[in-house]
Amino acid sequence: MASEAIKDSDAMTKKKGRSIPELFALTVFLIILIIFFSFASEYFLDVENAINIVTALSVAGIIAVPGTMLLIAGQVDLSIGSAAAFTGTMVGVYSLKDSLGLGIAAAIAAGIIIGLVNGFLITKLQVNSLITTLGTLAILRGLTYIVGGGQTIMVSDFEFLGLNRPFLNLPTSVVIFICIAVAGALVMKYTTFGRSLYVIGANPAASRLVGVRNSRVLMICFILSGLSCAAGGLILTSQLSAAAPMAATGLELSVITAIVLGGASLNGGRGTISGTILGLLIIAILNNGLVLLNVDTFWQDVARGTLLIVAVTFDQVRERWAVNQK
Repeated sequence: MASEAIKDSDAMTKKKGRSIPELFALTVFLIILIIFFSFASEYFLDVENAINIVTALSVAGIIAVPGTMLLIAGQVDLSIGSAAAFTGTMVGVYSLKDSLGLGIAAAIAAGIIIGLVNGFLITKLQVNSLITTLGTLAILRGLTYIVGGGQTIMVSDFEFLGLNRPFLNLPTSVVIFICIAVAGALVMKYTTFGRSLYVIGANPAASRLVGVRNSRVLMICFILSGLSCAAGGLILTSQLSAAAPMAATGLELSVITAIVLGGASLNGGRGTISGTILGLLIIAILNNGLVLLNVDTFWQDVARGTLLIVAVTFDQVRERWAVNQK
C-alpha cells in the first residue's frame, strides 16, 4: 500500500515539477551567458578556464546534492558553510597533533555528528529547520575559530584531493562531484527513498499515513548533508593546503541559490538534481565571467544576491500560477 501510494505521489509530483519548457528556458539562459562572456573575454572559452569553472563549482555541487534532497523534502540546511569550515579545521588541527589520516577521519566523524545533531533537533524535537541550522551555522563558525585558535593552519602533503588531476585532466574534486551528482540523480529517480522525499515535501501528514517513516528519511538526509560538508571541507583544505577559519563563508548562499534556481520549491515537493546542476553552472559561469571582466568583488556579491531573489521570486510566481491552473 505504501509503495503504491508513493508511486502515485511520484506521478503527481512529476506533473507539479519543473517542466521541460522551464528547464529549456534555464538552458537557454545558460547558453546566453556563455555566448556573452565568450565575446566579452578572449580567455573565457579556453579549456583551462572551463576546468576552472567546474572546479569552482565542485565543492558547492557536492553539498548541493543532499541539499536538493532536503529542500525537496521541505527542509533546509543553512549550516553547510560553517560545517565545511569546521571539518576543514579539524583536518588542520589533528594533522599537526597526530597525522593527516587522523585529521581526515576526524573531519568525516565531525560531519556525521553535525548531521545527527541537526537531524535530531529537527526530526525528534520538531525545531524548525531554518532556525536550527541558522543556530548551528553560528555555533560551528564560532567553534571553528576556537578549535583553530583563530589562525590559518597549514596542511602539507594533502594536495591529492583538491589539486591532482587523475582522470581526463579533471581535478579529483570534479570527479567526486560528478560521481555524487550521478548517484544522487539515480537515487531520486529510481529508489523508494528518493520518491519518499517528494511525498514528504508535498504532504508530510499524508506521507506518514501511507507508511513513510519521515523522521528516519529526513535523518538520513541531514547525515548525508553533514558528510557532504566534510567532503567539501576536506577539498577546500586540500586546494589551499591550509585550513582557514573564514573558509566557505557564504557557501550556503551559492548552494541555496543554485537549488532554487534549478527548480526546487521552497515549499517542498519539487526539484531535481539535474536542475540544481544547471543552477550551479549558471552561478559558476557568472562568477567566472565577472572575474575575467575584472568586475569588483563586491559587485559579484550583488549579482549573486540578485540571482537568489530572482530565483525565489520566480518560484513564488510559478507556485501561484500552478494554483490558478487547478
